[in-house]
Amino acid sequence: MTLSATGGSMCRMSWTVDNIPDQTGRVAVITGATSGLGLVVARELARAGARLIIGARDPGKASATIDLLPGTGHSTYPLDLADLDSVREFATAVRSGHGRLDLLINDAGIMAVPRTLSAQGYELQFAVNHLGHFALTTGLLDRIDGRVVTVTSVLHRKGRLDLDDLSAASGYSPTDAYNRSKLANMVFALELHRRWEGVSVAAHPGYARTGLQGSVPPGLYRFLLTRIGNPLVAVSAARGALPLLYAATAPQVASGELIGPGGPGEMRGAPKALVPAPAAADPEAGRRLWAVSEQLVTA
Repeated sequence: MTLSATGGSMCRMSWTVDNIPDQTGRVAVITGATSGLGLVVARELARAGARLIIGARDPGKASATIDLLPGTGHSTYPLDLADLDSVREFATAVRSGHGRLDLLINDAGIMAVPRTLSAQGYELQFAVNHLGHFALTTGLLDRIDGRVVTVTSVLHRKGRLDLDDLSAASGYSPTDAYNRSKLANMVFALELHRRWEGVSVAAHPGYARTGLQGSVPPGLYRFLLTRIGNPLVAVSAARGALPLLYAATAPQVASGELIGPGGPGEMRGAPKALVPAPAAADPEAGRRLWAVSEQLVTA
């Protein structure tokens, strides 16, 4: 199945997990499925009949997640998105054990962590949130007869795509690095749409209460997120997952779209098609990010 590349998608306010079409016989690969939004997405896809392939760093958590999912036939393989060798091994295992894939949901992510380098020497948020998913997607793309959903953030609108200092050696802001990684997600999703028309959708959850904020170092920003933002503004993980599920399954979604909450500030509300940040829609930015990412993952 491919997506229409024209038009736009609209969603009724009443769209819920009960509107997910039957997924029987479909195979979905998902990252980040052991907690938060990814766990909700995996559970609801399995409830609708899909078979899940879960990639996770922690085998124990992955097995526990499989045990929680409705249905049978689910599987898991080790995956560390911060290590491109691990990503390649995961893609090889999936290709060896499975034929056609119907869905790839790039959900795993980290947020505003202290400056750390990945196994290959890249700033960790860029490595995990974008580069690992780029390697995974391109490693499985010829097997995907359906959709690739790349999870971005409303904060992609605050990002600046600096590709000249991928180790953050010249200065590091945890929040700026996160915003850059989320802009990279959005740029990648649109460039994938240009190159493989009919497969690529981006989605963001708005402001959802998940474990993601727990990775933010102690300080004012974490206090604002966990003590003020979460109780006063954030929606539950179940509601935050709706745009992701809508992007993954709704027949009316078009390739190249960004799906997110339609309410004020894109923080909450029913899933709908949104306009990406102008910086994300720049074709030259897409070509450059793709070229740099391709060079890095094949080095």
